[in-house]
Amino acid sequence: MAYKPSSDKFLFVIANVLAIFGLLMVYSASSVAASAKHDGLSSYYFIRQLIYATIGYGLMVILMNLDYHIWQHKKVIKVLLIVSVLGLLFVLTQPPIHHARRWVRYDWASFQPSEMAKLAIVIYFAAYLHQHEKEINDFKRRLLPCLLVLLLLAGLIAVEPDLGQAVCLILIVAVLLFVAGLRWKFIVTACLVGLPALVLAAILLPNRFERILTFWDRSKNPLSSGWQITQSLTAVGSGGLFGLGLGASKQKLFFLPEAHSDFIFAIVGEELGLIGAVLVCLAFLFFFYRGIRIALKAPDRFGFHLALGITLMVVMQAFINVSMVLGMMPTKGIALPFISQGGSSLLVNLMATGVLLNVSNHMERA
Repeated sequence: MAYKPSSDKFLFVIANVLAIFGLLMVYSASSVAASAKHDGLSSYYFIRQLIYATIGYGLMVILMNLDYHIWQHKKVIKVLLIVSVLGLLFVLTQPPIHHARRWVRYDWASFQPSEMAKLAIVIYFAAYLHQHEKEINDFKRRLLPCLLVLLLLAGLIAVEPDLGQAVCLILIVAVLLFVAGLRWKFIVTACLVGLPALVLAAILLPNRFERILTFWDRSKNPLSSGWQITQSLTAVGSGGLFGLGLGASKQKLFFLPEAHSDFIFAIVGEELGLIGAVLVCLAFLFFFYRGIRIALKAPDRFGFHLALGITLMVVMQAFINVSMVLGMMPTKGIALPFISQGGSSLLVNLMATGVLLNVSNHMERA
């Protein structure tokens, strides 16, 4: 299928630039660790990411040519939700990795069901709001049923445990509901109920609570829970204005854990400096601008909510990741979209971008 020139060319380009840049940074940040863990194969993580990128690009091209209205059909939504729930249940039966059950693995390949669940919930809420937006403040008939679906998926993700992804999912839906006209009394009530639950969840698991304490004062545990964020800030600070040069990072030499995944933005800052880090942030801001533009010019409310949800899914996660790397939030396993090593994240974000591009296709025809 050929790329349709009526789709948003700028969004298409920025998504591809981010994905290609991500491949470059994954190789740079992971080559030493890959060589040590995989018998001298320094390109191991790069090759994996390239395979996912190739599949993701193919799916993006298909989805950008597939009428987005297909996603509002009830049967399609039911299948997406059922598959997401089954995936999140199945992953709980898998062996834990770093004390969490988040991945389904087979040989070298792996998949994180929570990534697909985010896209599924965005599609579900876009269709639900399209149909019931004017009645969304009817708590029993309209608001409660959709919130139960959200809590089911977010709850399963939190049990993995992956509290960061669960909170990210809830934040995306919260913005969608707010834009749809949800009354403040429901928002305030949700905050009063949700915040204590979030605090309780953090306290119940000691490592989470320790991360929060470290966030407030990194000097207390510089060699344990504070090690990762200290090394991250060291990497960003040592990059200066222009950086040490691509591939010249010192923190990736086993000083900074997860340098090629959750903390890859720190390596960007170290190797490409403030200029490189700012350009990455500007790329996501540009993605946000084009996504909001598509949402505002969508031909119907389903297209509006779908475009808005996908834009938030990508940009909100990027904002959280960058904030975490810079010590503005407690450390959490949140990937930087398109750039961090992680096939599931890259695959789903490329697919979501394809859907967003199709909305723009219809926007320009209208």
